[in-house]
Amino acid sequence: MTTTTAVNADFQTSAAEVAALNKPKRDAKYWAGGVLTFIGMAAIVLYCVLPFYWMVVSSLRLPTMGMSNDFLPNPPSLENLIAVFNPSNDFGRALINSVIVSTITTVLTLLFGILGAYALARLRFWGKGVVLAVIIGCSMFPGITLLVPLLKMFSGYYPWFPNWMNTYQALIIPSLSFGLPLCVWNLTAYFRQLPVELEHSAMVDGCTPAQAFRLIIMPLAAPGVFTTAILVFIAVWNEFMIANTFGTTKDMFTAPVAMNRFTGSLGFNTPYGTIMAAGVLITIPLIIMVLFFQRQIIGGLTAGSLK
Repeated sequence: MTTTTAVNADFQTSAAEVAALNKPKRDAKYWAGGVLTFIGMAAIVLYCVLPFYWMVVSSLRLPTMGMSNDFLPNPPSLENLIAVFNPSNDFGRALINSVIVSTITTVLTLLFGILGAYALARLRFWGKGVVLAVIIGCSMFPGITLLVPLLKMFSGYYPWFPNWMNTYQALIIPSLSFGLPLCVWNLTAYFRQLPVELEHSAMVDGCTPAQAFRLIIMPLAAPGVFTTAILVFIAVWNEFMIANTFGTTKDMFTAPVAMNRFTGSLGFNTPYGTIMAAGVLITIPLIIMVLFFQRQIIGGLTAGSLK
């Protein structure tokens, strides 16, 4: 009995020693790393949050204090937010245009991008690498290089092409040229990491290739599709150059263009407070969307790299 007790005591001591050895050592390097990590994260947060904070503060100042440098509005006022929806600005119509253009562009990008990405991920054909290189290369062209020939085409210069100026298709189609490469590139990597055996098993069980794609692959690829949709929507929502070029009348302005056209009470002074208030109204929906769907976004961005 005494021998058994001694063995148990030795065993307990050994377990305690093992736990002490496995416990991470919090030496000077550990604390220095923690401090540097905290400083880096704080710097990133401040870099991202301070501009938006300044927009909010500027929008809550009096219109006559647009150039103030105070960190808090004194006194706070909602006059700038009310001025945004002044009938002369027609900002409500601009928000509706932004929603229409962003939604339709996102849907069309996903429709064509999913099919193209799946074909590039699953089909074997000569020149597939060249096709991928061309797709990613298209996204590297400066936007202005596309606007000049498109403006000539959409303005009715050619008799064989209709005049599309100040139409939704003139705002949507050029945006597809920027959204499709992003969609195809992201989803091609995502589809490649899904085992092809899943589709083979589904077809053995009686599914057609289309059914296997719709019932098996698409649910598994939902995080990647969802992430791509959000990224494309945000990019089109914030787009200014295309909308400012092809939407020249007030009824076709998108929100960024309408905000750029705000004028002061005299027509010459710049209403900084009203512009900041409009920027806040444009940014808040995107912030809410990203915060609400951050898990899906992170999962979609990282899943394509996992094997």
